[in-house]
Amino acid sequence: MPTLFDPVALGDLSLANRIVMAPMTRSRAGPGDVPGPLMVDYYRQRATAGLIVTEGTQPSANGKGYCRTPGLHTAEQVKGWRAVTDAVHAEGGKIVVQLMHCGRVGSRLNKAPDAETIAPSAVQAKARIFADGAGQVDMEMPRALETHEIASVIEDYANAARLAREAGFDGVELHCASGYLPMQFLSTGTNLRTDGYGGPVHNRIRFTIEVLEALCGAIGAGRVGFRICPGNPFNDIRDDDPAETYAELLKAASPLGLAYLHLIRLDVPQVNGLAVAKANWRGNLILNESIDLAEGQAIVDQGVAEAVSFGRSFISNPDLVRRFREGAPLASFDLKTLYSDGPAGYTDYPALSEG
Repeated sequence: MPTLFDPVALGDLSLANRIVMAPMTRSRAGPGDVPGPLMVDYYRQRATAGLIVTEGTQPSANGKGYCRTPGLHTAEQVKGWRAVTDAVHAEGGKIVVQLMHCGRVGSRLNKAPDAETIAPSAVQAKARIFADGAGQVDMEMPRALETHEIASVIEDYANAARLAREAGFDGVELHCASGYLPMQFLSTGTNLRTDGYGGPVHNRIRFTIEVLEALCGAIGAGRVGFRICPGNPFNDIRDDDPAETYAELLKAASPLGLAYLHLIRLDVPQVNGLAVAKANWRGNLILNESIDLAEGQAIVDQGVAEAVSFGRSFISNPDLVRRFREGAPLASFDLKTLYSDGPAGYTDYPALSEG
């Protein structure tokens, strides 16, 4: 049976091991939402992961929600990301960019002056968001997209995928969780539309499927993955029947031949995400959320998933793969520096050899 340290192919992505670095917002992008040298060091340090999934990256100016998050829609951003991917590849790693359109989750204080907050419907999130210089502020009331505008939002994703390849990424991951734009279309509480993108479940999954199809058309299905977390209420998201919604989504996505499904397993009363995935997804699975080395090995050994992603462990253990392999203790991370600016709590966690 395979181990976490054995290679695996996920579509067109050939991984040296099955330990995936999960996407984590760290808020270190520079002016213009451009990745800088600090981000180059951060990802290079963690390149021994079989696959790195970057922090959420906006595919358009409208897609930005949080302060100091990177984009992938300008030439300067492509250049900045190219330095990151070159550094990861020089260390023998693989890296995909997570495309994250926040939709209604955001504040104009974090956006470019000409950007706006858009969503499937004009339903304001009952939550707050941090903005530099202002602290926690209410999220914006979004503008509901007109039907004719949806195609251009989908094209923003496809363009970001093409730019990802130009920037040297091995592929892309579509963020369909955490209450962001795809999840807003999927969920009954945020999708009140009466056109072909709202109402019954086959209409509510349409946006996400069309985005996935556009990504496949842009760079090939074998380089596209997507991430879900059925039933997650984060960012004030609610769906009447997430088991039905995600069953239909996975049935529709399975024939596309994608590289993988990235599932955040969450213990919620409404739905067992892993059970829904096992019953309806036909393809490679990366499993995530509060998994340690022993459980991760069991997941791979028993064929539950092809790979396992680790988030928090990678923050303070840039050499996590080595520590797992050698049974070395894991360092803990500093909560206060998760989203702060600068190298502290970001690139200054030592590897074992530096201890």
